[in-house]
Amino acid sequence: MTKVYITDTILRDAHQSLIATRLRTEDMLPVCDLLDEVGFWSLEVWGGATFDACLRFLKEDPWDRLRKLRKALPNTRLQMLLRGQNLLGYRHYSDDVVQEFVKLAAHEGIDVFRVFDALNDVRNLQTALSAVKEAGKHAQGTICYTVSPVHTNALFLKLGRELVAMGADSIAIKDMAGLLTPHATAQLVSTLKEHLDVPLFLHSHATSGLAEMCQLKAIENGCNHIDTALSAFAGGTSHPPTESMVAALRGTEFDTELDLELLQEISEYFVRIRKKYHQFESEFTGVDTRVQVNQVPGGMMSNLAKQLEEQGALDRIHEVFAEIPKVRKDLGYPPLVTPTSQIVGTQAVLNVVTGERYKTITNEVKRYLQGGYGQAPAPVDAKLRHKAIGKEAVIDVRPADLLKPELDALRKEIGDLAQSDTDVLSFAMFPDVARAFLTERRDGKLVPEPLQALSPGISALPVGERIAPTEFKVSVHGETYDVQITGANISDQRNRRFYITMDGVPQEVDLEVLSGYKRESSPGQRAVPSKPGDVVTTMPGNIVDILVNIGDQVNAGDDLLVTEAMKMETQIQAPISGTVRLIHVTKGERINPNEVLMEIEP
Repeated sequence: MTKVYITDTILRDAHQSLIATRLRTEDMLPVCDLLDEVGFWSLEVWGGATFDACLRFLKEDPWDRLRKLRKALPNTRLQMLLRGQNLLGYRHYSDDVVQEFVKLAAHEGIDVFRVFDALNDVRNLQTALSAVKEAGKHAQGTICYTVSPVHTNALFLKLGRELVAMGADSIAIKDMAGLLTPHATAQLVSTLKEHLDVPLFLHSHATSGLAEMCQLKAIENGCNHIDTALSAFAGGTSHPPTESMVAALRGTEFDTELDLELLQEISEYFVRIRKKYHQFESEFTGVDTRVQVNQVPGGMMSNLAKQLEEQGALDRIHEVFAEIPKVRKDLGYPPLVTPTSQIVGTQAVLNVVTGERYKTITNEVKRYLQGGYGQAPAPVDAKLRHKAIGKEAVIDVRPADLLKPELDALRKEIGDLAQSDTDVLSFAMFPDVARAFLTERRDGKLVPEPLQALSPGISALPVGERIAPTEFKVSVHGETYDVQITGANISDQRNRRFYITMDGVPQEVDLEVLSGYKRESSPGQRAVPSKPGDVVTTMPGNIVDILVNIGDQVNAGDDLLVTEAMKMETQIQAPISGTVRLIHVTKGERINPNEVLMEIEP
């Protein structure tokens, strides 16, 4: 008998894929005693986007979540997803930060570290894998699966051999976009199994409807570990249902020996819990075979839709889907996984909405083309690289080799706000978000984003017909008012009506809020551009930095502002030469297209 072992993703990737990583610790803990009885090989509970979401939206300390889960799941291996030298952030960190992060994560309860690099550049995995081994934990090397002219089974086998040589205790095939087919899975697994003497794991998303068949073919060809999600959070851009795979293998030589009735009891709990998070439901919950053509992972797809919707350009999403493979080719066929999925996707959106390919190039694309993320799988477009970085030297060493130790500097920078070493690491991952979190924690003002109540008698609301009440208190000149705002007509993105109830009394108010893309000038709003020197952005986002002051002399093409959208930074250049006359934005402020951010006088 060849037993198959299951890693369940219900506490991490499943809710990251389907409800925007919003599952709160308080809704995990009540069912942990049952999860701990199941006998999973491991539970994936940490990493990926959970760290960011805890700090940014849930106002939870992600380290505290890990501690609570470790205590509540004493008999189950806890697993996390680690982005190699990127850890859980979107840049490369110095080796001392990587080593400290792994040491603390291991100490707080992580048993299995699934370590990957978006480019499959093994140089970016060495420090993290070594740190895991030093901590005495399971180091799982990862092959990011994708399809391109250069990604062959021979290349994946070479990568697998290099990972084993680095000390990997097992190898995971990470099919983040659901691109595997049953036949391709059988060939890849059999190739790896023949030449590698370590266990193989398969992680495949259900987006294209092929994941269950791929898992079965993997099992038949020697892969004894699969990732699934309890059915309450399975399917769509998540994973195959745990119960379905347990049932499929029951009574065969691959029997998982898991209790199907217990699994169903746990899943019923999550069915009830999921209703609390209806406002975060992904629109991509069914089978979407488009991924086999455009290779866009589900999470990336929803982010792109949101960006285009904010600009009133959702009808152009198919143009973006067509542009993504072109950008990916220009960049040397990177697999589409964080952070390269954001890098490629954001640039594709810019190429479409600006009407000119690479008219605006994000800082991350520039960094990528310079080699700042590692070695691209295939040669990049030489003309694009020259346009992006000019005569700057291309990095041909491991990018982290150019980074000085930074842990001590981070400790000094965050100062007394950090009550522990784990706070320092949170600050390292997300400086602005963590600083705000730690400040609010110190001041006793941590308030998570509200969960919207379901209307009486309604168990779920169809996409496009959501009612979204939000309640809060407003103080004006010493008077405090209880205000409830309910949004309707939400399917019309350009004209949304908001109905206000104040202190329980409906108000005679009918506000029509025009989207930023169509906004007209009016009191309290930025003006629409009308002069050659008006500085605008092509995408909605936030101001990260202001690089000039009023009175500065600038030349056309000089960098004026740094903005952030989809976690990617872009510099906004001066449209003409002249003097900075007015600045209408501040750091951290939200901005939209078709509004004047700065004025330059010729």
